[in-house]
Amino acid sequence: MKVLTVTGYKSMELNIFKPDDERITYIKAAIEKRLIGFIEEGLEWVLISGKMGVELWAGEVVMNLRDEYDIKLALIPPFENQDERWPEPVQQIYREMTAAADFFRPLYKGGYSGPYQYQASNKWLIDKSDGCLLILDEEFPGSNRYFYQEAQAFEGHYPVYLITPSDLEDAVEEMRMTDPGYWE
Repeated sequence: MKVLTVTGYKSMELNIFKPDDERITYIKAAIEKRLIGFIEEGLEWVLISGKMGVELWAGEVVMNLRDEYDIKLALIPPFENQDERWPEPVQQIYREMTAAADFFRPLYKGGYSGPYQYQASNKWLIDKSDGCLLILDEEFPGSNRYFYQEAQAFEGHYPVYLITPSDLEDAVEEMRMTDPGYWE
C-alpha cells in the first residue's frame, strides 16, 4: 500500500474542545503506531481532508514522522476556507498544516455550498488511496459513518483498518507504562 487515507471523528464528537486536551496525545499515539507499521511496509503518502479532530491530529503525526521516515502528507479539503468557522487555535493549526503539507488543493473552488461536497470528498479520497485508517467505534459511528459506508461500498478491494476504542485504551496503557513512576 502506497497511499492511505486517514479519517475519524471531529473533535466535538469526542467532547474534545481544547487543543491541549490530554486525550489527543493518546489518539495521536495510536495513529502513530499504526502509521509506522504501514510506513515500514512501504506507505508513501497519507491523505486527509483536514477536518477538525482526528484528521488534523493525523496530519500533525505525519509531519512529526517526516523527521524520521520518508512519508508525505496530502491535504485535500472538500472546499476552500473550510476552517473559517472554527475556533482560532484550530484555524492556526490548519493554516500551518496547509503550508507544511507536501500537497494541498481544495477539491472545490469557493466555500461550502452543500453536503454533496463532503460526499464527493469521501469518494475522491477512497478513489485516490489504496486503503484507509479510520478511528471508529461501530456502536457510535458519528459523522464517520458516511466515509465508512462509502469505503465498504467501494467496488473492488478497499482495505479499511480501524482504530477502535480498545486500541485507544491500549495506547493509553502503553504510554502509562513508559512513565517511570508507573512501575514504583
